[in-house]
Amino acid sequence: MATKKEEMLREGYFGDYGGRFVPPPLEKPLQELTDAFIRLKDDYSFNEELSFHLKNFVGRPNPLYFAERLTDYAGGAKIFLKREDLNHTGSHKINNAMGQALLARDLGKKRLIAETGAGQHGVATATVASFFDLDCTIFMGAEDVIRQEMNVFRMELLGAEVVSVESGTRTLKDAVDRALETYAKDFENSFYLLGSAVGPHPYPTMVRHFQSIIGKEAREQIIETTGKLPDYLVACVGGGSNAIGLFHPFLEDEGVSIIGVEPAGEGLDTARHAASISRGAPGIIHGFKCYTLQDEKGEPLPVHSIAPGLDYPGVGPEHSYLRDCGRINYESITDREALETFQLLSREEGIIPALESAHAIAYALKLAKELSPEKTIIVNLSGRGDKDVAQVARYHREEL
Repeated sequence: MATKKEEMLREGYFGDYGGRFVPPPLEKPLQELTDAFIRLKDDYSFNEELSFHLKNFVGRPNPLYFAERLTDYAGGAKIFLKREDLNHTGSHKINNAMGQALLARDLGKKRLIAETGAGQHGVATATVASFFDLDCTIFMGAEDVIRQEMNVFRMELLGAEVVSVESGTRTLKDAVDRALETYAKDFENSFYLLGSAVGPHPYPTMVRHFQSIIGKEAREQIIETTGKLPDYLVACVGGGSNAIGLFHPFLEDEGVSIIGVEPAGEGLDTARHAASISRGAPGIIHGFKCYTLQDEKGEPLPVHSIAPGLDYPGVGPEHSYLRDCGRINYESITDREALETFQLLSREEGIIPALESAHAIAYALKLAKELSPEKTIIVNLSGRGDKDVAQVARYHREEL
């Protein structure tokens, strides 16, 4: 018979994916975190405080918005946008950051460590660190520091130290490497606040738990609005936190089709993409097993997406499992399609989406055109695009 510890560790697997493949120094802090999460995730007082902060500080619940002009443009199914862009700090990342910060406080940690690509998780982490009076160190690839200059300043304004990572591809994968290295050296004092549904157990389960509020709200809101469940759910997938947050509360609803949208970059037939599920194979990265883009030696390949939050060579283990069992279909959108949709949504609805979210909206437009007006699609608008405006402007200047 398995011991309780073995049963808890097994919970970190989704089929063959997930687990905890880490050096011995990280076993103790990760088990400490697992125990704290299991103890508190259903605790009444913990959840009352989390709900209070999500309502009064983050601004939840946010709307499920019927995008009428976007729907008219597509000429088919009704498109609803789950407005995570309206959260304080501008994305879904604050949901998870607030939950993990409460765990850090419970464990008596004095510093938050995080990685960030698009900068939104870094801003969310810096925000909750300020809120709970904790020190904060954010690791960010040097390429992303350039692309997301405004978010770097926001993090520093909130009191965080932003460390530019010059190694490797100088993007999100390398920021995660440095964050894990730093955590291993200072876990007695520090808490690693991982931003996506990736990493060693318990992070994929824990991040999904805190992000599932997206799907829970959307489920109630669509039933209230239309009297039924949606026909389709669509969300972008890099590591996969915004997607699993929307998808998870609907997984048992067989009538709801679910689509994750990966970054095709400059094309799936080139080396310039980050479509880990579509073009990857099972492997181990950052302490867990998932679909990953890797070379013949099992080393992560360089990846590319115009959206800095999507250029990661792996994907969450739960997404990997859901792909294999066929519950979720994974499609892809190119840089150019995302850029066109970034401008289209801005013009048609007065909403500037994050480049990450633009991938999901671009695919939803294609899907809507193939469906009848009686069908409904919920798209997770996971973040706002203020952070991307300067990058898009530079891109257009280069094109001209």
